[in-house]
Amino acid sequence: MFKKVSTVFILGFYTIFCSAQQVRPSKSSEIYRELKTLKHLPKVLYLAAHPDDENTGLLSWLINDQNVETGYLSLTRGDGGQNLLGTEQGAALGLIRTHELLEARKLDGAQQFFTRAIDFGFSKNTTDTFKQWDADSITADVVWAIRKFRPDVIICRFPPTAAAGHGQHAASAVVAEKAFKLAGDKTAFPDQLKYVNVWQPKRVLWNTFRFGAVNTTAENQLKVTVGQYDAQLGMGYGELAGLSRSLHKSQGAGTQSVAGTRTEYFTHVIGEPAKATLFDGVVKTWTTKGNADIDQSLDKIISAFNFNEPDLSLPALLVLRKKFMALNDIDLKKDKIKALDNIILSCVGFMGEAVTNQAEAVAGDHYNFKLNLISRTLNPVILEDVKWLSKSESFNRKLSKDSLITIEHKIQIPADAALTEPYWLERPATNAATFSVTNDTLIGLPEAESPLNILLGLRIGSDKFQVKLPLSFKKLDPVRGDVVEALRIVPALELKFTQPLYLVKENEDLHLSLNFKVNSNKQYSNGNLNLMYNGERLGGTDVSSINGKDTTVDYVIPKTKLASIHSDRFQLDANYVADGVTYNKKKVLIQYPHLPSLQYFAPATVIVMKGDIQSKVRKVGYIEGAGDFIPEFLRIAGIQVEVLKDEDFYGNLDESGGKVNQNKLLQYDAIILGVRANNTEKKLGRWMPFLWSYVKGGGNLVMQYNTNQDTAVDKLGMYNFSITNKRVTEENAAVTFLNPNHKLLNFPNKITADDFNGWVQERGAYFPAQWDSAYEPLFEMHDSDEEPLQGSTLYAKYGKGNFIYTPLAFFRQLPAGNVGAARLFLNFLSAQKN
Repeated sequence: MFKKVSTVFILGFYTIFCSAQQVRPSKSSEIYRELKTLKHLPKVLYLAAHPDDENTGLLSWLINDQNVETGYLSLTRGDGGQNLLGTEQGAALGLIRTHELLEARKLDGAQQFFTRAIDFGFSKNTTDTFKQWDADSITADVVWAIRKFRPDVIICRFPPTAAAGHGQHAASAVVAEKAFKLAGDKTAFPDQLKYVNVWQPKRVLWNTFRFGAVNTTAENQLKVTVGQYDAQLGMGYGELAGLSRSLHKSQGAGTQSVAGTRTEYFTHVIGEPAKATLFDGVVKTWTTKGNADIDQSLDKIISAFNFNEPDLSLPALLVLRKKFMALNDIDLKKDKIKALDNIILSCVGFMGEAVTNQAEAVAGDHYNFKLNLISRTLNPVILEDVKWLSKSESFNRKLSKDSLITIEHKIQIPADAALTEPYWLERPATNAATFSVTNDTLIGLPEAESPLNILLGLRIGSDKFQVKLPLSFKKLDPVRGDVVEALRIVPALELKFTQPLYLVKENEDLHLSLNFKVNSNKQYSNGNLNLMYNGERLGGTDVSSINGKDTTVDYVIPKTKLASIHSDRFQLDANYVADGVTYNKKKVLIQYPHLPSLQYFAPATVIVMKGDIQSKVRKVGYIEGAGDFIPEFLRIAGIQVEVLKDEDFYGNLDESGGKVNQNKLLQYDAIILGVRANNTEKKLGRWMPFLWSYVKGGGNLVMQYNTNQDTAVDKLGMYNFSITNKRVTEENAAVTFLNPNHKLLNFPNKITADDFNGWVQERGAYFPAQWDSAYEPLFEMHDSDEEPLQGSTLYAKYGKGNFIYTPLAFFRQLPAGNVGAARLFLNFLSAQKN
């Protein structure tokens, strides 16, 4: 660990890095809070397992009331959860949740950190969790975060016991205690000490809680009152916390903004116990640290701060900067100068951006950029020089008050510029539960700093500042206004299959389509398309007509070649070789209104499902729930899918204005409810009677899993059943067939135990625990050392039709190309044809 060289801090200069695409001044109220934070030396690290585990109410109070630097360390990026926004799962979902956390942190003001741990889904205890996670490597990451951030107090959201409610929750507490013991030990993870010093926090506390029926608080615990009203925010900290937490949109974590104070409870874990406050025994002030002059300077600056003219504080801030420069504690100096320099730039009202009108760029190509700069102060800000990536240019130009300067410059993207993608996705994970990071010093960061920056040399007073402006893309959106995002580096040519998987039956040729997306004006000649299986060429063809435009190529792999592949699920890799360059990557672009455009690259691969996969349905209706892949899978399987809307239930209006129900639903061989449809589709309550009528009249209704949170319908089935949080998390758990002769297990596909091989992440979740005798359970399964569960699929006959409730995780299995899961799901859809 820690083999790469990190950025060096240069005494006398400090590079200001803004994770946004512009450097913009903070509001006066924010500057004022940042000044008060300069006075306080303690730091707090809040630690848990997932995005949305953090106590945003406590974070908001620590930052805005106590003016204490606070960070949230989430062990994972939430990769294993369910997505309420779209079909993204796994790494793509983790990328979404990373940026939802960053948006939340913009509101509450905390910093954000991660480890390399991958969220592999629900686990029931720490034993389960540490079968997946390597405890030593995750502990090393937490030690690294502690040594870099240097918190005095660590607060865990969860205990290391079953009360945590999730094995990964409990594991976060286990790792926190281990890391606390090792962070100050020079013999622990010594490679880290090339870049950071050891650091020993004062204590670890557990922030106890009331979650539903679980109450871990007690009156003899340390108590803190939070939620107070803040006039500068115009709201209480609990209200701010609700806004922050509600940005976890992919999880449907919308939270009320609750006004008024409340009590937070803490119990001791390890270290020096706290008796009266969280910060007992912690050095809190500059005076206590032996720098009373800094305290006195800050007191004067804060008391004289003018919210309408913050630049009046500039002379005193520059004097304070010299005092910070004289500090002997190098780590403390770096922290405080970084914060102070941001305050100084805000006080002079500095804004800078380096923008082009191209969203994407190719390494080696030239692009026109505009450097826009402005200062809003009479105090002189001098632009001394600009480094345009590789070339420097002197200016010595004064930025006049409120006068925008625009400098146009053509920039060549370096030929060796890396593709724009998250650092933790640059190469395959070392195993199913740990990301592989190319540069170890990046561990902990939510994202890497942009490698493509214009460097500004500024002089304010007699002090010199170096400001980084990342190369950015800017456009005017008719709805959102100005949109400024990172310039995304893409390959000159991208290659991808036109659909995410293919189904091919025995003794059939495989018809494939590939799309070549060209991102530059380059023309390609004498190119060769290669299709690979297990590293060997399975087929290919010459493709020499790509002339700066996107091209789609169809290719057929004969059944004679497919016959040599003895697997019902396999992966094909594609590459295109032209002019001595091999192109083999596809771009994954994620765009949601509440996030910046997110991009990563994956190999140009496709999953092929081969075997006896029978279906007897031609047309299905689909009620959308949380995003899943099933409609697309069904279309790939040759089934017509129609998403149902209000008019499909109510019919059309006749000439007199009355509703005509033409029983349109009976045209469908089956109707499917998407995952968590009862939690997301608020019209379901008025649709259910029509669905029951559809079943009674001979229809086939297949309902996937739901939860008991924020439901539209209390009674989901024609006969009662109750949903619980029972689940089977072991994807290879044995499955017992309760009635092997049941029609759902025999038509049109004969289902056997082999069809449950190769499932991913879990068998299923939110199993019913009780149900009416009219239902027949099909399977029995359970996790190790637990009681058998029979609620994974319930079947009932109702009138002439069928009703199936199945919380099996088809929404995970079908994107993974699991043939057995596909055969079983198609049997469910075909129930009325039997």
